[in-house]
Formats: sequence, C-alpha cells, structure tokens
Amino acid sequence: MTTKTVLVLHGYTQNANIFSKRLGALRKECGKSVDLVFIDGPIILQPADLFGSRLEALNAAEVAETNDARAWWNWDRNKSEAKGLPESLEVIRDVLKTRTFDGVLGFSQGASFAALLTALLERPEAYPPFLIDGRAPHPPFKFCVAVSGFRLSGDPISDAIYETPFSTPTLHIIGRNDVVVIEERSHKLVSISTNARVEEHDGGHFVPSKGNWRKFLAAYLRDPTGDVPSPSDSGTATPVDPAQQIMKL
Repeated sequence: MTTKTVLVLHGYTQNANIFSKRLGALRKECGKSVDLVFIDGPIILQPADLFGSRLEALNAAEVAETNDARAWWNWDRNKSEAKGLPESLEVIRDVLKTRTFDGVLGFSQGASFAALLTALLERPEAYPPFLIDGRAPHPPFKFCVAVSGFRLSGDPISDAIYETPFSTPTLHIIGRNDVVVIEERSHKLVSISTNARVEEHDGGHFVPSKGNWRKFLAAYLRDPTGDVPSPSDSGTATPVDPAQQIMKL
C-alpha cells in the first residue's frame, strides 16, 4: 500500500512537538503506512494571551515546559479580524509548494484551519495572495479530518473562502461533552461541508485515543474513500481539566 502523507495542524496553545507527542499512539497505529507531518503555527502566544483564560488542550505544565505556545490566529478586540491568519496561510503555502500531501488533519483551531485550507485549495482564487504565479501551490486535498473543529467566520478572508461550501471528503469528529467547542459550533462547520462524515464520541475536547478509535483513524487515513466501519464505542483519553482550557480560539 502506498504511504499516505498527511499534514497535521495543532490546536491553540499547542505546537507541532506537543501535538506529535499527544498523537503518539495514533502514529504507532499508523506505522509506515501514514506519514504524519506536524507543522508549527507561526503565531507565538504571549503570557497576556493565556492569562485569565482556560487552556485549550494543553495543560499549564506543558506551556511552562516548552515556553512555546502557538496558534494559527488570534482575534482582535472586536472579533472582526483573525490576526495572523495571512501569515499562517503564507507559511502553509510555502510548505505546500515543496511537497505533496494526500490530506490534512487538525485539532480544534487547527481543525478549523484545516477545513479552511481544504476549501481554499478548491477555490484558490478566493484569496489571491495564496497563489504562486497565478496558480494554487498544491492540488486540492483528497480528504480532511477535523477533530473538534469549528467554522471560522467573521473574518474577511475566511468569509470569502467560505462563500460557497466545500466538497472535499471531510471526517468531522465531535465530542458530545466538549465544553470548548460545543457540538452546535462544530455542526456549523459540518453544514458547509457537502461531503461530510460525522463521528461522535462521549468525551470532551481531545482526539479520542481508545483502541477502536486509533484503529478507525489509522484505517481512514490509509483509505479515506474505503468502507471504514464506525468506531461506534465511545472514545476515551485523558481529558484536560475544563478549568485549564482556553475558550479564546
């Protein structure tokens, strides 16, 4: 079987190294059949970005240890502009022009960004700075996996990209007890994904890591168009204390 290459985008306050560690069991399950390529968000968060908030998917000890909490954007005070989004799109554009990816997987803010990239690669003209010599830097992804994802809206760039729904096969994984990205918010992203598959687990704001979920995700990444049975059982992981999660996505 041909190795699948998947771009992986971390959540708000995480970074590529931390998210890679958190997905260690999935990486092991995938083996050599899936190459997971983790990328750092270019926005380096400052203490002021974290103070007084609830850490999302990254506990305080990890932030202190790495001193490298990152993001794909930060909202301005009026929540009318996703600050840093152009820089993130530029970083990803430069990655995409150097190698080919079969698909993309993201968590939380990274899932939102993954879906946005998926839609943009279908209509790259929606954001002209993403083009290189008038052409997209990469073909459309063959699939997208959005875990605890949400629709980025209210920003001029994202609103232009989402002017029409996107059709790339997209797996949406939603935690029924997610208090950071609630189900209703995730379903707003599902609603603009015309080729969507939705799988839910009984946990919260994390990538489910129980054995059946690892096997399901690995099988999906290997063959997203295949007949991959639902994990059916509830996914489990060590959830982050809700009091330590960031709501500011």
